[in-house]
Amino acid sequence: MALNDCSTSPLDIFSSLEHPVSLSVARNRSLNATSSPAGHLHPPPAYAMSCLSMSLGVASNLVGLAVLAGSSARFRRRAKAPFVLLARALLLTDLAGQLITGAFALYLHLEQRHGPGGRAPGGGTRTFCGMFGACMVFFGLCPLLLGSAMAAERCGGITRPLLHVALATVAHARLAALVLMALALGLAALPLLGVGGYARQYPGTWCFLPVHGQLSPAHAALALVFAGLGLGALLLSVLCNTASGAALLLARRTSRRTAGQSVAVAIAAGAKHRGPANASSAGMRSLDVEMMTQLAVINVVSCVCWCPFLICISLSVGKFLVGSLPTYPVRKHEQQLLLCLRLASWNQILDPWVYILLRRAVLRRVCCLLQPDRISLPQSSSSTGYHR
Repeated sequence: MALNDCSTSPLDIFSSLEHPVSLSVARNRSLNATSSPAGHLHPPPAYAMSCLSMSLGVASNLVGLAVLAGSSARFRRRAKAPFVLLARALLLTDLAGQLITGAFALYLHLEQRHGPGGRAPGGGTRTFCGMFGACMVFFGLCPLLLGSAMAAERCGGITRPLLHVALATVAHARLAALVLMALALGLAALPLLGVGGYARQYPGTWCFLPVHGQLSPAHAALALVFAGLGLGALLLSVLCNTASGAALLLARRTSRRTAGQSVAVAIAAGAKHRGPANASSAGMRSLDVEMMTQLAVINVVSCVCWCPFLICISLSVGKFLVGSLPTYPVRKHEQQLLLCLRLASWNQILDPWVYILLRRAVLRRVCCLLQPDRISLPQSSSSTGYHR
C-alpha cells in the first residue's frame, strides 16, 4: 500500500485534543464528515508528499528488481532458485502496489481539492472505492504471505536439505506464489461480490474494510480474517527464521570443530589440503548467510511496519464484538488508524533496500570492517562455488 495519505496536520490533531467534546458530539461529527462530499472531509492534502512517497517506492522497487536480476545468475543452477523466484514476486507485488494504490489515492486527493464544486459522490464513486479497497487488501496481504513463504522455503533448505531438494523446485515455488496471491485476491474480492463492503476512510483519501463503529457480521469477519492472516504470516516468518538461524549457528560451530580435526589428521597423514572443496562449501554457507540476513531484516521491517496496523484493526473489531464502546472520540481512533497505515506503507519502500544493501559484496565489506583479520565471506568462493 502506498504512502499517499499525508493530509493530516499535527497542529490540527493537537488543537482538536485541546478542546475535548463529548462522545456523542464526536460521533456526529465523524458521521457528518463521512457522509459529506469529499471537499468537506479535510483541508487540501499535501500532494508533493504523496507524489514523493509513490515515486520513492517505485524507484526503490525498480532498483531492487535490477539487483535481484543480477543476483539470479548465481542461483540459476542451485537449489536457491525458488528463493529468488519468491523474492522477485515479492518485489513485483510491492511495485504494483505502489503504482496502483498510489494512483487511486492521488485521484481522491484531486477530488478533495475541487472542494464543494467538485464531482458529487455517486454510483461511480462507490465502485471506485470498492476497487481501491480491494487493491489495498490484496497488495497488503501479498507481501506478508510471500515473505512467510520465503522464510518457510529457507527453513526447509537449511534444516531439511534432502527433502528440500526433492520438493522445493522452481515449479513448486511458482505454484505456491500463485496460490498465496489467489488467497489474497479471494479475500479482496469478497466485498465486491456482496460479502461485506468497503468504505471511504478518514480523511477521505483511502478506502478499506470498515473496522470501527457499528459493523455488520460480514464486515467484522472480513476485517478479522485480514488481520489474522497478516499476523499469522508474520508469526510463521519469525518461527521459521528462528529455526533457520539456530540451525546455521549449530552448523557453524560443528564445522569449526570438525575442520580443525580434519586438518590435523590430514597434516599428520601427509595429505594435501582440498582447497576447492572447502571453497565450495564456504560458498554454500555464505549464500545461506546472505539469504538468512535478508530474511531476518525483511521480517523485522514487516513486523515493525505492519503489527501496529493489524493490531489496531483487531482491537477495534474486538471491542465491537464484545460490545465495548470506545472511551475516546471516534475521530481519534481514525487518526490512529491512519498513522498505522502510513507506517505499514513504508514496508513496500524498505523491502527493496534489503536486497540492495544486504548483498554478498556489502556483507563482505562489513565483515572486513568488523574483523579485518578474518573474512567470513571468502573471495575464493565467488570463483569456485558459483559457476559449477
